[in-house]
Amino acid sequence: MNELGFIPVTLIPIIWIGASYLLGSIAFGILVSRGFGLADPRTTGSGNVGATNVLRSGKKLAAALTLLGDVLKGWFPVWLALQYDMPMWVISMVGLSAFLGHLFPIYYQFKGGKGVATALGIMLAISPILGLVVMLTWMFIFMTTRYSSLSAIVAAGLAPAYAWYLLPHADNLIGLSDYVLTILLMVVLLIWRHKSNIKKLLNGTESGFGKH
Repeated sequence: MNELGFIPVTLIPIIWIGASYLLGSIAFGILVSRGFGLADPRTTGSGNVGATNVLRSGKKLAAALTLLGDVLKGWFPVWLALQYDMPMWVISMVGLSAFLGHLFPIYYQFKGGKGVATALGIMLAISPILGLVVMLTWMFIFMTTRYSSLSAIVAAGLAPAYAWYLLPHADNLIGLSDYVLTILLMVVLLIWRHKSNIKKLLNGTESGFGKH
């Protein structure tokens, strides 16, 4: 038995990871757009359910709420697992599950977003400083280029290096903690989800904010 009552100790990580995936599967972009009477983001713009595409509707509040929801669904389960002193590998899996839920949501035929905001929420929970550095990197690239996709790709690409520098190293052959390995895996998936954006950036057809 355990602090959570009648649930066997061996089942707690499984339940926590599963609940995190279900939370991550909530598409706030769809729910918020519906609440504001906007078109389903999957049918407009880039077809992505994230805040950037919701912003293209012209409703800044809707985009802000989408961003907040996507960040929180990554941050909250990881933060809660930390409060219960879960092992690092469980916390890492909880974060990864929330991220996978956003990418492959069970509620929407496993067709989700690209995971930028949710990944940020996970990193903010693991280390606020890490999350802040990644966020500042995104902001700098965006202010310089006005491309949201490029900003996400660059910030994500640098995240494992930031994590390696800022987070404790593991006592293993490669010296990478579960946190760093999880962030590395999320980055690989996030960049893969941006493959169409990368092609457009390379051929000059990617749409940027304020660019014509």
